[in-house]
Amino acid sequence: MTTPREQAAATARPGAPDLPGAGGGGFVRLWSAAVVSRFGDALRGAALPLLAVSLTDSPVLVSLVTACGFLPWLLFGLLGGAVADRVDQRRAMWTVDAARGLLMAAFAVAVWQDRASIGLLLALAFALTTLQTVFDNAATALLPSVVAADALGRANARLMTGQEVMGRFVAAPLVPVLLGLGVAVPYAADAASYLIAAALVASLRVAPPEHPAPEPAPRTLRGDLTTGLRTLWRDRVLRSLGVSTLLCNTGIGALIATLVLLVTGHLGAGEPGYAAVITGYGVGSVLGGVVAARAADRLGQARALLLCGTVQVAALTALGTVRSLPVAATALGVFGCAGMIWNVTVVTMMQQRSPARTLGRVSAAFRTLGVAGAPLGALLGGVLADAWGSAAPALFCALLMLLGVIAVLPALTEPSGPVPAPRPGEGPAGKRPAA
Repeated sequence: MTTPREQAAATARPGAPDLPGAGGGGFVRLWSAAVVSRFGDALRGAALPLLAVSLTDSPVLVSLVTACGFLPWLLFGLLGGAVADRVDQRRAMWTVDAARGLLMAAFAVAVWQDRASIGLLLALAFALTTLQTVFDNAATALLPSVVAADALGRANARLMTGQEVMGRFVAAPLVPVLLGLGVAVPYAADAASYLIAAALVASLRVAPPEHPAPEPAPRTLRGDLTTGLRTLWRDRVLRSLGVSTLLCNTGIGALIATLVLLVTGHLGAGEPGYAAVITGYGVGSVLGGVVAARAADRLGQARALLLCGTVQVAALTALGTVRSLPVAATALGVFGCAGMIWNVTVVTMMQQRSPARTLGRVSAAFRTLGVAGAPLGALLGGVLADAWGSAAPALFCALLMLLGVIAVLPALTEPSGPVPAPRPGEGPAGKRPAA
């Protein structure tokens, strides 16, 4: 439901290792770091709500723990992209992971000694996500220098699929086991995962950056904060993808926030039914990751987006109109499969079309749009469910996904190659500023 390099699609520099089959040594380390980190995140994500409920009876405070996972993206997302473009991405990633590992280790000690509080949970969630704004944007920017240009799609697919498998099918079942060993164990494991990931990223060997054309004017922080949005807006394809991201994530926010009501209430399937549809979604996502790069290669990126978006609209329509648990589980599986192909393709297109020196900021703009849509959608989903029943948010999501599909139509008429890097005096998308 994911930062910049010298013109991503063919930005991967000549010296960047290719991705033979499973990937070159650099990609294997980057993939391993992402998967190990996702394992720890999944453990923490499952254990934190349980800890929050044990520390307070206030639903507002419990919900704030989740809100603190969104708020830093809205406050600092663009800043994180600017930082990722100004520093060595590899160093930024391992430094951030090392810091997160130390924070989690200290938190695990606090939990072990029964000194955790709801205030500490809120501070931890806010700090981790703030650091994540730098890490995620730097990771997006680093990938084109680790794999060859024509391997970006496969690399993105394998990264996302590995994270999905590790988080949903490996870490989640282990949470009850680890909690049985001690309430602090999941957090200690998360701390270890961050430190291991930091070591893996630090060991990466990345080709030295080429020297792009100089910026048309001295860079300022204020200018950096808006460059990602300007680059996104001035390029027709990036603009359409950004608008589509906002629309789709708003709809998905509404769906996720009310899915438990639809399954347990509207379908009357209870908790086992909810587990079944979530599992269906996870299995579909993994299958989508397996075929994502192949689908984009055979259909073309724009047509793959249109097909997957249309399939998702149909799946959501079935989810909201057919009162059947097997149909719901199948629909969520199809939705997850098409959604993974969509996500892989969008990230790859963003990397390919963004000028290398602004990739971190463009990535930050995309992520900020997505994060802004999710909580808005969750709020709208609750209102719709209250007014028209728990199936309404699924149909609302289908409508927004349809609008998202329409928004990517401009991508069909644009060349699939990278946008030329801006020359001195030109704007971020290679356009000269108006006189």
